[in-house]
Amino acid sequence: MNFKRLFLVSAIVLMLVPASVSAMTVGGDQAWFTVRCNVDGASVYFDGEYKGDIVSGSLSVPVYTTGTPYNYVMVEKSGYTTWSEPITNYPAQGETVDIYATLNPVSPTPAPAPIGGDMGYYTVYCNVDGADVYFNSDYKGQTTNGELTLSVYVTGTPYTTYSVQKSGYTPFTAQISDYPSAGETVKLHATLNPVSPTPTQSPLSAFTVIGGVVFAGLCLLVIRRV
Repeated sequence: MNFKRLFLVSAIVLMLVPASVSAMTVGGDQAWFTVRCNVDGASVYFDGEYKGDIVSGSLSVPVYTTGTPYNYVMVEKSGYTTWSEPITNYPAQGETVDIYATLNPVSPTPAPAPIGGDMGYYTVYCNVDGADVYFNSDYKGQTTNGELTLSVYVTGTPYTTYSVQKSGYTPFTAQISDYPSAGETVKLHATLNPVSPTPTQSPLSAFTVIGGVVFAGLCLLVIRRV
């Protein structure tokens, strides 16, 4: 009985030994990379594999010395330029290799300078409210209380003409010869005249036509008798 029990225990031990040896040899002995970075919360990747975030300036990444070596490391965080470089130094068993990553804030995109620079102004005076104002072919608005003020860039391409128009009035167009400096206002004037209605001719009545025919006939009779 004891011999059988000993044989069974020995068989179980022999079955477990290869499994334990295999588990110990997978990946080989362990070593470490320590990624040191100036930005906490930055994410660390080895060959595209996420390894963790920087905490208190560093992150320790375990590796197996007999495993497939990594080729590059990358560190990134929103608002910073991404940092990456190839891995050329590999730790031996039980060793640690430091990797230093520096992230720089992304420079904000500068706001574009105002088109044309400083502003000047035109005030268009008109005798008709609600008239449409155009500079060249650009619509600028309608006159209110006899005027319309609009801003222009003094260093932009200057306008050459202005026109004012409203239904029922003859359009007004004139050349622009004065240009405002920064902060100045140039006054322009426009006068709209009502469109003269086209007179309509009243049709001749039938009595008028008949009377004309009779009158013409009488004239012919008088001429023949003479």
